[in-house]
Amino acid sequence: MERRLPKLSVLREQLNFRRPSLDLTANRLEKAQTIWDLRRIAKRRTPKGPFDYTDGAAENEVGLARARTAFEDVEFHPSILRDVTHVSTSWDVLGAPVAYPLGIAPTGFTRLMHAAGERAGAAAAQRFGIPFALSTLGTTSIEEVRKAAPRGRLWFQLYMMKERQRSLDLVARAKAAGYDTLLITVDTPVAGARHRDKRNGMAFPPQLTPMTIIDALPRPEWWINYLTTEPLEFASVSKWDGTVAELLDAMFDPSIDYDALEEIRSHWDGKVVVKGVQNVDDARRLADAGVDGIVLSNHGGRQLDRAPVPFLLLPEVVREVGKDLEVHLDTGIMSGADVVASVAMGARFTSVGRAYLYGLMAGGEAGVVRALQILTGEIERVMRLIGVASLEELGPQHVTQLMRLTPRELGAPEAGAATAPARTPARKPAARTRARSS
Repeated sequence: MERRLPKLSVLREQLNFRRPSLDLTANRLEKAQTIWDLRRIAKRRTPKGPFDYTDGAAENEVGLARARTAFEDVEFHPSILRDVTHVSTSWDVLGAPVAYPLGIAPTGFTRLMHAAGERAGAAAAQRFGIPFALSTLGTTSIEEVRKAAPRGRLWFQLYMMKERQRSLDLVARAKAAGYDTLLITVDTPVAGARHRDKRNGMAFPPQLTPMTIIDALPRPEWWINYLTTEPLEFASVSKWDGTVAELLDAMFDPSIDYDALEEIRSHWDGKVVVKGVQNVDDARRLADAGVDGIVLSNHGGRQLDRAPVPFLLLPEVVREVGKDLEVHLDTGIMSGADVVASVAMGARFTSVGRAYLYGLMAGGEAGVVRALQILTGEIERVMRLIGVASLEELGPQHVTQLMRLTPRELGAPEAGAATAPARTPARKPAARTRARSS
């Protein structure tokens, strides 16, 4: 092999030194290529209590792990030789257009993650042409979120509280501020057992204890932002001396039923979506009740651990009620590929909570923008690689759900097993099942 000294002209062409940027946030976020990258940044920059509140789930966090596994087990079936020069990611959701079948889910305590809180999320959602949902337990008022996104599409998530008039007052304020959809959450008769929060002594507002001070030392920016901005408070309660779970148990009404749902609906002129549906029978009853949509959700695994996985429930619910109302989905979505798979299986719309909060913790509003850039870029790229140019072209033929968890058939003992019924279900080999067309 002949060697020679490189020519100066060749070296000059290959030398590509970038001008250094003094914007540390932009430099940090630019390196994030996935939502998981944003999570790693967020963990470094956020105190343990707020980070674990976002990252954790109920009890042993089995439900959250299963939800993510369900998306990991998706197999796509691409078509080739299709013109995907231009890809349309827009369609109507609840009677109005969205730029992507994606929105920001309602999250509580949001300004604990970063001082920019809901304002950052609403402004970023407006920029991307997608809805932003404000939680009853949001830490920015209904009116201030509207100011942050004056042209944005805003939804309000409502918890049924024991003091029912509080709920009705929030509905009236959301209506006056131009929110177009009411998300009524029905899977919180009591709070789930969130062990991370209990271990961390997670309280509202955060308390300066020896443990939190030690944790804060390498994260001064978070504490500076927290201590130099307006005090944290909810629209529904301004101060609480206790854990998050204790707050939820004190507020939420375990007696809510369909009569309570109708009472709330009678005070709202916009679209009504019920969030927290976890079986086909409830979906059918809500469709018969005339709601505009349902969200298949197990609350991000934060309520009942080992609850049904929404993505796995999706095809059956769509077959049952898909012609009668819109079926939306959340829980476990961490990539644009997850969104595409959900739409292919019949979801009209999907929402992200943790994925957005990881971006918020990593860099405020710029971090939320980066999270949405990642997700929307993945949606467009996956659609092109599958060979579809619009959301309408997506269907069950594009997806196989590879099933690791399959129910054991009752009354069918395994070969060689004793005749007495087993106390715990035996594992079956992973099955590769093709989704049926709806």
